[in-house]
Amino acid sequence: MGKQQTDGWLERVYNATDRDSLRAMYDSWAETYDADLQQVGYLHLPVIVGLVAAHVPSREATILDAGVGTGAVGNVLSLLGYNNLSGIDMSKGMLEKAEARGCYSDLRQAVLGETLDFPDGAFDAILSTGTFTNGHAPAAAFHELTRILEPGGVLLFTVGTVIWEEQGFRTVLDNLVRAKKLVAVETTPIYRPMPFSPTEGDFTTRAHVYRKV
Repeated sequence: MGKQQTDGWLERVYNATDRDSLRAMYDSWAETYDADLQQVGYLHLPVIVGLVAAHVPSREATILDAGVGTGAVGNVLSLLGYNNLSGIDMSKGMLEKAEARGCYSDLRQAVLGETLDFPDGAFDAILSTGTFTNGHAPAAAFHELTRILEPGGVLLFTVGTVIWEEQGFRTVLDNLVRAKKLVAVETTPIYRPMPFSPTEGDFTTRAHVYRKV
């Protein structure tokens, strides 16, 4: 089935009608998630890992993987010496896969866009890959992510190019910059995160880096 199976899952999660349905879909997808994304040439992982290596020099940094999924990003970061990793995800099935990797010190079920059970300035860096996309975490989540980021810490994330404007991500982040809570550091060129997908291959995104003031 290969790419067609992956596209079937992508269609279902993008068209989920509510949060409970989305959570249930990811619970069901967890078993084959990593292999399915490899089928379509998933690029978010190497892009975000490269940005972490460039902008988070300390291997002792406390890092939150927001939308941890199966923990694939943390697995690679741990191989590079980043071992102070935490993760959150709405899906229990995904969290179980992440826990099995053994590279996260703290994993919690949580929903981006809601209040997060962490104190102010809890993390030196926060990353999020593939979570700010159609029908997933809202732009408003960046207020809470900024709160739990240490001053001077970095926020690294991907956002689909279409929803950047349409779903208010640019507005929220521009407002945080104007309020002197964040400064923009880097934005990658547009890229296709799933270039081998028959139906989603033309979907485009950028990765962004901001620093907390």
